This record gives sequence, C-alpha cells and structure tokens, in this order.
Amino acid sequence: MAKITFIDESGTKREVEAKAGQSIMEVAVANMVPGIDADCGGACACATCHVYVDENWAAKIKAKDDMEESMLDFAEDVCEHSRLSCQILVTDELDGIVVTTPESQ
Repeated sequence: MAKITFIDESGTKREVEAKAGQSIMEVAVANMVPGIDADCGGACACATCHVYVDENWAAKIKAKDDMEESMLDFAEDVCEHSRLSCQILVTDELDGIVVTTPESQ
C-alpha cells in the first residue's frame, strides 16, 4: 500500500491509502477527495482530474504522453507540474506522493 496526500486549494490535507496499479484519480474518487471530478472516468478524455504534483515527486512518475499533453490544454492554471491524475499509476515507489488540486476544474 502507498499513501497519497491530497492538498486542496485551502490547504486542507487528506492522506489516503492506495493499492499499486490504481490511478491517483481512482484513489481520489474512491475516497471522495474534493476537487477531482473525473468526468470521463479515467479515459484521458477530459481534464477534470488535473492535479499539481509536488516538485519532489515529479521526476518519480512517468513522463506525460502526447494525449495527456493535449488534454492539459483544456485545464485551467496549468503549470510545469500539472498532470492528469488518471495517468499516474500508483507504485510502491510513490508511497508518500503529494498532489494538490487546483482551485477549479
């Protein structure tokens, strides 16, 4: 099991456990984390699971592919550490990862 810390725009932290192989989006939805709408259900067909990956963790996740890059064009307030949480699969190496949800999706 890996722990994921979600931080919302007000600074509230929620730590949840995740099984390897789940996406961070699936974990957020299962734990009712506010700020992750996941309208497409994880098909990388929207940008409503946009998160900011803490810079200390950015190098530990796989790089964005072209589809994710394209979908991030639809997200608000995109920055260098913006990712779609449906595209980040939990591994044991990601135990402790911290992501922040944007002010709006």
